[in-house]
Amino acid sequence: MKKVWIILGIIVLVILFSAVGSRNKFVTLEEGVDAQWANVETVLQRRFDLIPNLVNTVKGYASHEKELLTEVTRLRSQWGAAATPDEKVGIAGAMQSALGRLMVVVERYPDLKANQNFLALQDELAGTENRISVERRRYNGAVRAYNVSIRKFPGAIWASLFGFEKHAAFEAAPEAAAVPTVEF
Repeated sequence: MKKVWIILGIIVLVILFSAVGSRNKFVTLEEGVDAQWANVETVLQRRFDLIPNLVNTVKGYASHEKELLTEVTRLRSQWGAAATPDEKVGIAGAMQSALGRLMVVVERYPDLKANQNFLALQDELAGTENRISVERRRYNGAVRAYNVSIRKFPGAIWASLFGFEKHAAFEAAPEAAAVPTVEF
């Protein structure tokens, strides 16, 4: 009978260590997702900080493009009010689409394209977009690792018991698939 209790004790210890190890792994991975999201948010905020300067520069040349400039300003305001990463992801995708349309508008104004302030802002924005792309990839990698971990056996059992849920990846807005038309 003593052997049965020893075997049961060993089984309980193995299960306990598995649970603790899994929980710690999920916490570590989830913290990695949160850290990567903070990096994405930092570069997105940089983009949103540059936008008023870009809009004001374009306004001087393209005053009749008011609808697009208003949309860009509206999206920037929504970014500031967004509370969750999912809301910010949606707004960031819409802003990426709006900025693409803004760059198409810029093509119609040769003087604007030669303006030094605009060129400097455009370079800053291009650099920011590259940073966003890199951080989005890193964030999606962290989300993937976390989501795979909580879905694999036996992690799926522990994840459901401890309340760990799947995180959403950062996806491009549907409008991003459309090729912008540049007209001269």
